Amino acid sequence: MTSQRMTLPALILKLSILIGFILLATWGVHMIRDGLDLQIRPDNEQQVHKAIMIGAVAYVGLLAIPFVPGAEIGIALLAGFGPAIAPLIYVCTIAAMMLAFMIGRFLPTSALERFLRVMRLRRAADLVARAAPLSKDERVAMLLQGQSKPVLHLALRYRYVAMAVAVNMPGNSVIGGGGGIMIIAGLSGIFTPISTFLTVILAVSPVPLAVIFLGLQF
Repeated sequence: MTSQRMTLPALILKLSILIGFILLATWGVHMIRDGLDLQIRPDNEQQVHKAIMIGAVAYVGLLAIPFVPGAEIGIALLAGFGPAIAPLIYVCTIAAMMLAFMIGRFLPTSALERFLRVMRLRRAADLVARAAPLSKDERVAMLLQGQSKPVLHLALRYRYVAMAVAVNMPGNSVIGGGGGIMIIAGLSGIFTPISTFLTVILAVSPVPLAVIFLGLQF
């Protein structure tokens, strides 16, 4: 009982800090988005260039953070500067997704296990503990053996397709957005960097291509 009393306040504190950080980052997204509402004139060329650079860097960093609507900055850039900015947004989106993936890849698995145990998700924590010492192929085999539901089995077998669908799925902010999805993918250890990079290149291409070739407006 004593340990539970000690754990609950600590858990509440950590969750409060996390929620506060997400809210602060979301406020930052809205401030940057509003700051990008510029009219291009001959006398403000430097200001526009600076705004684009700041917006692009902020877009990469904030899009990689789970549950933060960093995509709003990309939409604001596209709305403000049109198709000419689409290639930059495309490159920045790929950079943000791969940044999140590499963060997840280098996070210690033990940290995820501890987090799951604090959250009382013991079965998930036990699964992470069993998977930690295994190779990529061994992890996939272990996960496939434990999945009786056809949809989950199919998602694991065709996991790169599932990743591409999840990144583009409307409402994926509920599960952490693109950044959260890619961090989990990196943490899982079942995705290779090169294959993930190629998947991301294809997965995030529809919107920039639609803006460039079809003149899609935001």
